[in-house]
Amino acid sequence: MIRRPSYTLLLLLLSTALFAQQQPRPTRPTREGEIDNQEITVEKSRKIELPPANRLFNKIPSVKPSAEQRKLTYEFEDRKLTVGDPRINTTVLPPSTTQPDATPAYNNYVKLGAGNYSSFLGEGFVGINNLSNVALEGSVRHLSSAIGPVDGKNSAQSDTRVRVTGKLLTDAFKLQGDLGFDRNTYNFYGYSREYAAETGFNPELIKQRLNTINFRVGIENANTENAIDYSLRTGITSLRDRFNAAETDWATNFNGSLGITDNVFALVAADAYVTQRSDGSLVDNRNLFRVKPTFKYASSFLTVTAGINAVNQTDRRQGINDTRAFPVLDIDVVPVSNIHFFAGIDGDINRNTLRSLLLENKWLAPQVVLANTVKLMDIYGGSKGNLGGGFAYEGKVSFARYRNFSTFNNTIPDTTKFFVLYDGGVSQVLTISGQIGYAQKDKFRSTLKADFFRYGLDRLEEAWGRPRLAGTWTNSYILNKKLFVTADLYFYEGIKNKNFTSNVTYTLKPIYDANLKIDYFLGKQVSAFVSLNNIFSQNYQRYLYYQVQGLNFLGGISYSF
Repeated sequence: MIRRPSYTLLLLLLSTALFAQQQPRPTRPTREGEIDNQEITVEKSRKIELPPANRLFNKIPSVKPSAEQRKLTYEFEDRKLTVGDPRINTTVLPPSTTQPDATPAYNNYVKLGAGNYSSFLGEGFVGINNLSNVALEGSVRHLSSAIGPVDGKNSAQSDTRVRVTGKLLTDAFKLQGDLGFDRNTYNFYGYSREYAAETGFNPELIKQRLNTINFRVGIENANTENAIDYSLRTGITSLRDRFNAAETDWATNFNGSLGITDNVFALVAADAYVTQRSDGSLVDNRNLFRVKPTFKYASSFLTVTAGINAVNQTDRRQGINDTRAFPVLDIDVVPVSNIHFFAGIDGDINRNTLRSLLLENKWLAPQVVLANTVKLMDIYGGSKGNLGGGFAYEGKVSFARYRNFSTFNNTIPDTTKFFVLYDGGVSQVLTISGQIGYAQKDKFRSTLKADFFRYGLDRLEEAWGRPRLAGTWTNSYILNKKLFVTADLYFYEGIKNKNFTSNVTYTLKPIYDANLKIDYFLGKQVSAFVSLNNIFSQNYQRYLYYQVQGLNFLGGISYSF
């Protein structure tokens, strides 16, 4: 058993960075929201354009591709099964690569808008990019609705975001620093009308506020001639809510590659997460360390990646100190030009932090149980490729086994809040995913994607809060660089939650959510926009007892300078 993983990983990160610069039918748990101890076997922000650096791993910032390079590329990420609101925010999110080209002289802008539900939007961006190797940018965004779908201001919400970024580019490396602040205010409005009519009802007690501050710095190789490539990032995120629950998370991530021959590469990825969480009398230190060395063989016909993923997790409150090793194997074959067939197996420990769970479901109860989900094994396979004529596709089937598979359900007796229920046994999840896209250069893009999930749980009755079927259809169209239209459609089906007070299980109605946004450029510096959201005006519930706004709109103007 590893006793001191933090010291070992720290030495690894430091030494590698220096060298690189040189050269889910059973009953639910006994107590709601807790894990049976013996079952935890603990196993439209503008981008400053900088020259790209060829590498085998993800870079710190994303670089805007040229028109010739913009092709449909689709990758299924190994992501959490999100229960987030499909209407992530009131504006449709178009593909970044189809954003109309603005006049180069005007890189800064301010935007103001208003709509029903007493909504207000204010946004601004300023960038300084006139120096040869230094770039600075800052942005601020505020979006609020003074009234909501239930009891007026009792379901109001507000989101404010501030970002500052600085970049330094030299011949040898690129350095970037990011500072951000987020403030999210909302209410626990999933109460009954009878409760609201009681004399003891106090609207102040249903308010919630999340303040998040994050700081991050990163350095990466900028010399494409180097045989050694690297990227090192570290940063701290601090979260605090209205009830003094807090979490501090220090994350460090390293990626490195070394070209051995023209076809063989040595890769290493290392992560260190040191986390402290407090909530009233509850104080806990939770850490995770990961080292993933792999070798990669790449040719025009075959790409093989093989290695080991070694992960250690600790949790002082639950007495966890567990180290696991998972195999990593990915095979990609290209029998015909632009057509790929792939298969592989891997495993990991997925972190569940207070912040990550709040991003999935913001109506969490105090002192929710935090435990990481162990992906014991994931066997997958599929095909992807370009079909010609602007069409591309990808299909994938995955069978994974998890321990501590996480779900969300209403608490008891207060059903306005949610706790996290974990399946302490071994859960099996079958995922079938597919998507097809079409692109006509930078004029029109359309992507249709569907995901089907089948949950085989060990100790939980259902995969509470998780969809059985999720689909999205996104479209964007540009006309003469003056009219920019985006439209999307979301579909969720098969979501279940249970009221443990009444012992009634609910299958939520299917969700259909259509959105439309139009931007029209009135001149070189002025544009107008209007967005329509939830066009079907369906007051659906993504979470039990929490209906969303019906048809809502937002309109305004934008000025570039």
